[in-house]
Amino acid sequence: MFDTNENDPISPAMRALLEVFSTELSEVKFPDVDAEVLEEAASRVRAQAEAVAKAQAALEAARQVLAEGQDALVQKGQRALAYARVFAEEDAELSTKLEAISLPRAGRKVVRADGGVVAEAPAQSDESAPKRRGRPPKTRPSAPLFAEGSSPEAVAAALESAETAPVAARSAAA
Repeated sequence: MFDTNENDPISPAMRALLEVFSTELSEVKFPDVDAEVLEEAASRVRAQAEAVAKAQAALEAARQVLAEGQDALVQKGQRALAYARVFAEEDAELSTKLEAISLPRAGRKVVRADGGVVAEAPAQSDESAPKRRGRPPKTRPSAPLFAEGSSPEAVAAALESAETAPVAARSAAA
């Protein structure tokens, strides 16, 4: 994995010493040190450096999996929060608790020119967004959650189409 010039974990000075011991001093044996002992130590260092490189690659892969899992959790959390807000329309206390919850937006993935995928940072979380100015909107009288003629499935479908409509409009505009 490591070549002798760029990525070798052995310094150039140590490589020069190894070269001297493998050529001019190959027959000389000092106490605890000779060409064979030095070469063994150098190969152990190279093996350890290769283990570090593999561990770093595994760590990077694990970080990528973690980021994908966090994105999936944020998306599910946003959906759960939207459903909970609809469910809590008639319960002022629960609505207040739900309004206090502010989830970040999920990051989008951008495909680079070289084919790699990069996760783009979220545009701006609600916490860092500037506060809206002016009066809060008037609350409209709420109807029962499931009025006659509407089923939970119809409400869920309407909520889902409302969530995807802005995305479809953005992609059509682009």
